[in-house]
Amino acid sequence: MTELERKRDRAPVPSQWDYAPAPEARDLVQLRERYGHFVGGEWLEPKETYATIDPSTEEPLAEVGQATNEEVDLAVRAARDAFTNGWSDISPAERAKYLFRIARILQERSREFAVLESLNGGKPIRESRDVDLPLSAAHFFYYAGWADKLEYAFPNRKPRPVGVAGQIVPWNFPLLMLSWKIAPALAAGNTVVLKPAETTPLSALLFCDVVRQAELPPGVVNIVTGDGRTGAGLVKHEGVDKIAFTGSTEVGKAIHRELAGTGKRLTLELGGKAANVIFDDAALDQAVEGIVNGIYFNQGHVCCAGSRLLVQESISEPLIGKLKRRLETLRVGDPLDKNTDVGAINSRQQLDKIKELVASGEEEGAEIYQPPCRLPEKGYWFAPTVFTNVAQSYRIAQEEIFGPVLSVLTFRTPDEAVEKANNTPYGLSAGVWTEKGSRILAMAQRLRAGVVWANTYNRFDPASPFGGYKESGYGREGGRHGLEPYLEFE
Repeated sequence: MTELERKRDRAPVPSQWDYAPAPEARDLVQLRERYGHFVGGEWLEPKETYATIDPSTEEPLAEVGQATNEEVDLAVRAARDAFTNGWSDISPAERAKYLFRIARILQERSREFAVLESLNGGKPIRESRDVDLPLSAAHFFYYAGWADKLEYAFPNRKPRPVGVAGQIVPWNFPLLMLSWKIAPALAAGNTVVLKPAETTPLSALLFCDVVRQAELPPGVVNIVTGDGRTGAGLVKHEGVDKIAFTGSTEVGKAIHRELAGTGKRLTLELGGKAANVIFDDAALDQAVEGIVNGIYFNQGHVCCAGSRLLVQESISEPLIGKLKRRLETLRVGDPLDKNTDVGAINSRQQLDKIKELVASGEEEGAEIYQPPCRLPEKGYWFAPTVFTNVAQSYRIAQEEIFGPVLSVLTFRTPDEAVEKANNTPYGLSAGVWTEKGSRILAMAQRLRAGVVWANTYNRFDPASPFGGYKESGYGREGGRHGLEPYLEFE
């Protein structure tokens, strides 16, 4: 036996393979101690501030402005001045150049933005890096292409911009939702006042530097930060021509009531309780990956999350077994670690809501399963959760949890699947898993959802419109349809 063979003989065989930490560099992002509001191309010193934190550690990241009505008014006036004094009159081709610049800068600074998204929002760095940033840049690229083709997008009509758009985005996808809203608004020739979510303002504030770097004219994009009071001030302001809101159904209803009869345009993208329907001829291993991506992506902080799993009875046992084994492999922990699958819950308030609804599921009789995992001591965390033996009447099957919690129901026939899937006040999205193309088309036609995925889940493209029915809101974002709310036609 050679020396090399003897060494190989002595090499220990590991009993298990553990992932070594793979942290992303935190110092890629240089944060200021205090941020004001970005108004008219300049930083406005705020009258009031609050601390924004890292939800994985509960440590403060920066002091951020709490905009008053007076500060909102300054932002709207700056947007109006920019609209009337040049932006709406410059050639569409010139507008497109600005959007192209923004898209390229986002690509160049994508690593910096990805770290900040995970730092302030709690989502795993892999998702920020591989999903949020590429899609954000892609939306600006896409609408840059439409900017000088509006007359072709809407033939036989003369499109013109609406004016000043007030935009309010949620905390689950801070930069991506900003891109969904700002890109079509600018392409159509409008100016913008945007309010990011109270808990995740830092991506929007860093985007102000992108606006500066792209040399966008002052006042075209204005960012004001704050809580619901700031949003209410923006909604009620008489100088705003159009409101775009993404967030909870309750707040969406309040905005709808506030704007009724004012003549302001309104688009709402609200909550969801999507059904992910698995038929007995589906590829089960592929479906399990789709289920995991559908509900545990971004800790379940997704309005279109597949939070209800409808499984055909004949395959429910093997599918649930495979799903539970898959959950045991999910890694919960540091959002900046590249191995992390499930990051931190965004806020204490959201964690309390998740815990309350999970407790109600147990009290009503559902069977809970959580894989063994050690949660960090500091920060806001919740283990991936599956409920089986769930009845349609349970709160966990009716209310939006907005967390990593899956409710499993069963069905026998396609008709029963449709009835159960549509038995919800929401109608944002759904998923269908089957090898039969005819069944996919038939289900998509009958499901009351704005988006239906087939043999996949949570796939997005700038060219594809996104929006809901019923209490999931109205209007569409993305695609040619996303331009229409920002245009008037002669």
